[in-house]
Amino acid sequence: MKKRVLCLLFTGFEEIETIAPIDLLRRAGVEVVVASLTRDKLVTGRCNITVQADATLADVAEQEFDLLLIPGGPGIKAVREDGRAAKLAQKYAQAGKPVAAICAAPTVLKDAGLLAGKRFTSHAGVLPELPESQVQERVVEDGNIVTSRGAATSVEFGLALVRRLCGDATLAEVSKGIMA
Repeated sequence: MKKRVLCLLFTGFEEIETIAPIDLLRRAGVEVVVASLTRDKLVTGRCNITVQADATLADVAEQEFDLLLIPGGPGIKAVREDGRAAKLAQKYAQAGKPVAAICAAPTVLKDAGLLAGKRFTSHAGVLPELPESQVQERVVEDGNIVTSRGAATSVEFGLALVRRLCGDATLAEVSKGIMA
């Protein structure tokens, strides 16, 4: 059965951290559903690039997915205030499904209570809130929590998700295709 990923999209998302993992997962044959946290499917990122989501979160929140992907960016503050992403992360973790967060998005995992006793990384800008972050590491996997530092590590992060969902053979194929 085809693997499915739910990727959250919100105003002020970091474009590279969103698009790179989506692209790599889709190259691996994974169905990635991009869900807007706003009522609008057109969402503008931190660098004023507008992306069209596949659906709104309200339309797909109850569907089954194999992994939750939360990109970072300055809009993560509003995502945290909204609270739906943290609740989704809790739901996925309780079901034993992977939750992936990059840049400032691990703060959402903190809100969800998922970082206690876990190794993780994040953007250095959130170190005051996440002092245990292993910011020297580019991608950290601990159980079903996958984290990454930021825009510069987006490809490695996406490839880690490909490996997790599709295995080493697919990872090798995708890596070869992008000359990684």
